[in-house]
Amino acid sequence: MSRTIPILPRSNASSGPALAAPPPLTVYVHFPWCVRKCPYCDFNSHSVRDEGIPEQAYVDTLLADLQAALPAIWGRRVHAMFIGGGTPSLLSPDALARLLDAMRALLPFEADAEITLEANPGTVDTGRFSAFRAAGITRVSVGIQSLNPDHLLALGRIHDRTQAIAALEAAATHFATWNADLMHALPGQTLQQAREDLEAVLAFAPPHLSNYQLTLEPNTLFHRSPPELPDPDLAADIQDMLESHLSAAGYDHYETSAFARPGHRCRHNLNYWRYGDYLGIGAGAHGKLSDHTGIHRQMRHKHPATYLERGSLGDFIQEQHDVREDERPFEFMMNALRLTEGVPLTLFQERTGLPLERIEAPLIRARQDGLLQIEDGTLRPTLLGQRFLNDLLERFLA
Repeated sequence: MSRTIPILPRSNASSGPALAAPPPLTVYVHFPWCVRKCPYCDFNSHSVRDEGIPEQAYVDTLLADLQAALPAIWGRRVHAMFIGGGTPSLLSPDALARLLDAMRALLPFEADAEITLEANPGTVDTGRFSAFRAAGITRVSVGIQSLNPDHLLALGRIHDRTQAIAALEAAATHFATWNADLMHALPGQTLQQAREDLEAVLAFAPPHLSNYQLTLEPNTLFHRSPPELPDPDLAADIQDMLESHLSAAGYDHYETSAFARPGHRCRHNLNYWRYGDYLGIGAGAHGKLSDHTGIHRQMRHKHPATYLERGSLGDFIQEQHDVREDERPFEFMMNALRLTEGVPLTLFQERTGLPLERIEAPLIRARQDGLLQIEDGTLRPTLLGQRFLNDLLERFLA
C-alpha cells in the first residue's frame, strides 16, 4: 500500500491555536442527586439525604452560573440542551419549568432546539412526563438498564420491571422522540436473557436506543467488589446479537453505543462527538468552548454543597485549562471515531484549528493496519477499528 494518502488535501492553514469560526454550541446541565447511587456508576451523583434536595437554591445557582458564563458565548445560538445526572427527573415539573423559562430568556435557542431530560423509571409516572413535556422538554432518555428482575436487583436499580414498563409507555405516549437506555453483559446474564431484554424494550418502538456494556469503573462499588460478569467471548456474542437484531429492526448503529431510527439521533451527543462546543453548568459539569484564542475546558465545583456555597459568591469553576495543540488530535479522534459513519476530513481542521498534515502519519499507519477508511473525503473507522477503538485512538496520542 502506498505510504501517502492521495486524498488527504494539503492545507495552508496555520498550525496555531486559533479557529476560523467557533463550532455549533449546545448546553449541558448537571443535576447531581439520585435516590440511591448505583454500584456501577462513576458519574458525579450523590444520594438524597433526609433533608431532601435544595431544589430552589440549586435552580437559582444554575441560573447564576449561566449568567456568569454568558460573555463567553455571547451571540452564539444554542442547537440542543441535555439535562443529565444523577437523576434530573427528581426535579419537580415547576422547578424545571422555572429553569427552562429563565434559560430561554437568557439564551438564543434555535426554534427547533432539542431539549433532553434523563429520567429514572423509579421517579416518574405518566402525569410527571406530561408535565415535563409542558415545561418544554422535547425528548426524554429513560434509564431502563434491564427488564429482568434479577438483573435490576444486581445493578442496584431503584425501579422494578413494572415501573420500567410504565415509564416506557409514558415516554411513548408523551414524546415524539425519546431514548431507552439498556445495559448488557450483566452479572450472570445469558445470551437469551439479553435477547429477551432487547425484544421486550423494542415492543415499545423507542425511536432511539442506547446500549452499553457494563464495565467496572474505578471508584465504584463494583470495582471494589466485582460481580461475576460474562466472559469476553459471551460478551462479544451478546454485542453481535444486539447489533444484528437492531439492524434488522430498522435502527441505524450510528455511534459506538447508540442506535436510532431515521431522524432521531441525539443532537447534543452528536455535537459532542463531532468535537463541537458545549457549555456545562451545574455541580461537576464539564464544558468545552472555542474562540479566536483557542479551545478552553472548564469543570464546575464537583460536590453539590461546594457548588452551592461557592456559587453564592459567584465562584462556579473548580478547574479550567486551555487545550494544547498536541492534545487536540487525540481529543478530536476520541469523539469523532465513535461515529460509525465517520466525519468529513475537513472537520478536523475546522474544529481543532490544525492542518491535516498534523495527523497524516498516524492516519497512514491506522489505514495500513485496517483500522481506518478514508473515502470520498470522509474519515471513518472500519469494523475492526470499531471493535478495537482504544487501539486505534492510541495512534493519535502526542
